[in-house]
Amino acid sequence: MTVISKNTIILNEVCSANNYANNLIVSKQAVEGTVVLAYYQTKGKGQHGSSWESESGKNVLMSIILFPGFLAVENQFMISKIASLALADFLRNETDNVSIKWPNDLYIGNKKIAGILIENNVKGHTMHSSVLGIGLNVNQKQFISNAPNPVSLTNITGKYYDIEILAAKIYDLVFRYYSMLKEEKTDQINLQYFDKLFRKNTWAKFRKEGLEFEARIIGIGKFGQLQLENRDNTVSEYMFKEIEYVI
Repeated sequence: MTVISKNTIILNEVCSANNYANNLIVSKQAVEGTVVLAYYQTKGKGQHGSSWESESGKNVLMSIILFPGFLAVENQFMISKIASLALADFLRNETDNVSIKWPNDLYIGNKKIAGILIENNVKGHTMHSSVLGIGLNVNQKQFISNAPNPVSLTNITGKYYDIEILAAKIYDLVFRYYSMLKEEKTDQINLQYFDKLFRKNTWAKFRKEGLEFEARIIGIGKFGQLQLENRDNTVSEYMFKEIEYVI
């Protein structure tokens, strides 16, 4: 077995790795850096209640537990940024044309290869805990859900990958960026996140309430909102699920 962290839980099957990790936190059985790696999730979760398709044993399904008490609640989107950057760095070592589709999907070209589900708990004005749920398509060759554009590493490279080895690499990259966050290198993190954004600084189509329009991404707000410049030179901000890309 590959050593991912000092506190690694590997499960052949679980309802949801994120749920399992959150239960560890509630029952006070978790320390920072605990990682839950599942080979199959019966009810894998995506963003905003969506599901995550994954063939048994073929993909990275992992949840990492953090206790970022140093982080103010209003800065919680930084957790999403460091998780996205870690995955982007990992993927760039394997293939080209990697980008982060706001807020935290990973794309190869116009195809989705990974998603991240962050579940934060607050205590007063600071963060108490965060669960970083990561789903990375690795060895799965075919997808049967209605997801519009999935792709896996093996689809791209033709290689077969050891799931636990990949999970260990991703874990190390997450903690590299987490150390930067602890050291208050937020400007550096913000710059790297924007630099890797999907379709940044280019005119692209978006959809709001069923209507399509053209705009370009010019920034990310403090709370994670997407900042778009419209064709009439006005600037609009959108929170999660208020707007979608037209792929």
